Amino acid sequence: MSVPENGLRVAVVGGGWAGCAAAVELDRRGARVTLFEAARSLGGRARGVAVRGAMLDNGQHILLGAYRDTLRLMRAVGVDPERAFLRLPVQMRYPAGGDGMDFAAPRLPAPLHLIVALLRARGLAREDKLALGRFSTAARWMGWQLYKDCTVEELLLRFDQTERLRRLLWRPLCIAALNTPPERASAQVFLAVLRDSLGAKKRAASDMLVPRLPMGALFPEAAAAHLARRGAAVRSGVKVAALASAGPDGWRLALNGQAAGGEAVETFDAVVLATPAPVTAALLAPHPEAGELAQQLSAFTHEPIATCYLQYAPGTRLDLPFYALEDDPASGRWGQFAFDRAQLDPAQDGLLAVVVSAALDAAALPQDALAAAIAAQLAQDFRRPELGAPAWTQVITEKRATFTCSPSLERPGNTTPLPGLVLAGDYTASDYPATLETAVRSGLAAATAIRAYGALPREKRSLSHSHGTQGPTSVR
Repeated sequence: MSVPENGLRVAVVGGGWAGCAAAVELDRRGARVTLFEAARSLGGRARGVAVRGAMLDNGQHILLGAYRDTLRLMRAVGVDPERAFLRLPVQMRYPAGGDGMDFAAPRLPAPLHLIVALLRARGLAREDKLALGRFSTAARWMGWQLYKDCTVEELLLRFDQTERLRRLLWRPLCIAALNTPPERASAQVFLAVLRDSLGAKKRAASDMLVPRLPMGALFPEAAAAHLARRGAAVRSGVKVAALASAGPDGWRLALNGQAAGGEAVETFDAVVLATPAPVTAALLAPHPEAGELAQQLSAFTHEPIATCYLQYAPGTRLDLPFYALEDDPASGRWGQFAFDRAQLDPAQDGLLAVVVSAALDAAALPQDALAAAIAAQLAQDFRRPELGAPAWTQVITEKRATFTCSPSLERPGNTTPLPGLVLAGDYTASDYPATLETAVRSGLAAATAIRAYGALPREKRSLSHSHGTQGPTSVR
């Protein structure tokens, strides 16, 4: 089915999850969409990497059942979430025999599932459980809102969370969700994640969704196929090098890349910039009206995520699909979560993946040294010496995986001072951190902004002036 010939011509620049979401939604609403991606494959910072003849993800992800827009769009492009994910009740389980904890919710209605999990939890003393219960009750009473933002560490101390809870529960949850250490992370954003997962009225919202499919197949590749079937254009290997206003005719895009036929200029009625914040800042910098916005984006700092893959002999298994690990960089313990890939994809027999979030110090190590330290940590924590000697290892580090989610960080809205040009990305205004769900919701909000712009009479489009303070719709 082709899109209407009289639809608005929209260029979506960037084929990550935000750009793909914007393109799919714009196409659904009748726009004539062209999706540009500078790389050869879609996915952005959630993509596949060729390793020893196989495709591995550039990072191991966990999604939440609360990610309703991501799951809805996956279904819209033909991906069945029930087959694409291993769905597990919320849990924080450390290897048996160590100093960790074992917290796993049963499949009961909310909030009974969390109450039972807390009562059954092993490795937590009575004072730990009482402190956790007080925190949950107080957060609900507050409506998961703070009068003034602070760090997660300050919030936990304010609510008298025990040292053991902070170390074994809150720190790993904060780092996994915000990719920022508790001493630097926004408590308000952390509470928003807890609100929509642990604090949700339905248990399914707190479920952990571990991908069985490669990240590209989860959504970007299916979105591209969906767009192609509907007559939209998907052009990978084409970089948008610059953009210039064409007045009432919209925007002229300067294109580079072999797939663009060398250098070319094409004109569109409107543009969605779904590129990373630094790239977006560079594209906006030549436009004086967007100078303040470009400076804001350039000032963002970023946090890396490292994923270490370790290949063992066929048949090597962990008892659970994934475990929490206690990290202690001062002792050479870097791993925070370990995944048994064979329990997600049988073709990856004997492969483990260990994630290091907020990995600034870990990323500074030589890859071989980091992998050796993680292998030693696995052997110690699981009490299995063979895990200290993998057949091969591969560390994949995404240096700018997310922005630093610090307290009271000002994030730009989807609209900009430039008529017909909007932003999409996980860095835009939201009460969520930089997650796949944030990216998808930002893409949907960008499509809504483009629709409003397209509703203007043509002679008024070049006169419209939107302020970049308006955020996307609430995640509530």
